[in-house]
Amino acid sequence: MRALFPGSFDPVTQGHQDILRRAALLFHEVVVCVMFNANKTGRFPVTERLDRLRAAAAGLSNVTVDSHTGGLMVDYCRRAGIDVVIRGVRGVPDLDYEIPMARMNHELAGVETFFIPADPSLAHISSTLVTATSQQGRGPER
Repeated sequence: MRALFPGSFDPVTQGHQDILRRAALLFHEVVVCVMFNANKTGRFPVTERLDRLRAAAAGLSNVTVDSHTGGLMVDYCRRAGIDVVIRGVRGVPDLDYEIPMARMNHELAGVETFFIPADPSLAHISSTLVTATSQQGRGPER
């Protein structure tokens, strides 16, 4: 079974890497894909995010890296023959955001959403937080 791990990955964090590693153990193939998010301003160019994702996926033979910056995620899933979307969740606020999208993706295209809870030691990390702290010269990672 093929699964899609979508996100803006702006930047790729240790939390993303953890979800990707765990998803790679569960699915035959995982496509990690940089997507456009109209609610976010891109900090890093898509090409740099793809390079960072390739580095994060090094050693994971069943992971491929791609981008889709135009159109709906379910359109990408249809074209690629993907029926499952992977989402990492850190807590209830993430679920409150993700569940309506999961329902819509299922209604539009029959795409199921597979939630992977964040490792508790990484649950406080978000791309927004990493960017904010790195801009102050205090970032724990990139």
